[in-house]
Amino acid sequence: MNGSSDAPLVLVLAHGAGAAMDSPFMNSIAEGIGGVDVRVVRFEFPYMAARRTTGRRHAPDREAVLLESWRSIMTKLGSADALVIGGKSMGGRIASMLADEVGAAGLVCLGYPFHPPGNPARTRIKHLEHLHTPALILQGTRDSFGRPDEIAHYPLSQKIQLAWIDDGDHSFKPAKRSGRSEAQNLAHAISLIQRFLAALKAHTGRS
Repeated sequence: MNGSSDAPLVLVLAHGAGAAMDSPFMNSIAEGIGGVDVRVVRFEFPYMAARRTTGRRHAPDREAVLLESWRSIMTKLGSADALVIGGKSMGGRIASMLADEVGAAGLVCLGYPFHPPGNPARTRIKHLEHLHTPALILQGTRDSFGRPDEIAHYPLSQKIQLAWIDDGDHSFKPAKRSGRSEAQNLAHAISLIQRFLAALKAHTGRS
């Protein structure tokens, strides 16, 4: 957990398919966001938790298990209207699938997997076309899971704010030739999330 236990808003983040909840990426985001106004909570899906005890890599759980894991953690945390849910890649995608169902205050996706790399025709956007939950999707301009020229044609809900991280890959890391640093891109991502959360707090009257 990062931030005050008395914070008016809780940001719940799930990890991506390949890295745990305490990966350098997840640590940077959680530490940058957590504070007096926002508490950041992270959790792991069963397959990733099993890796910690067995030391062996496991394939991600079935979608039904991932969804149930999200529902379980939200039940433990209390009122959904004080929770903003999301996460890295797969974690954010699963959160986006139930954001409307659970009545979350908001959604934050960090590198959304719009399609598998190299297979842009296989999109994962149907539920995003009619999303009612206020959402922020941060995407690197070099992300092989969805680049600007591809996403520009998607019929996404007007509730979704799509913000680009310059020259970032799926974890917002820039190419060396760009002249940008990973730290700069992560700081920019944190700033965008903070702005989104501040707007949510103002809209809901939480302070």
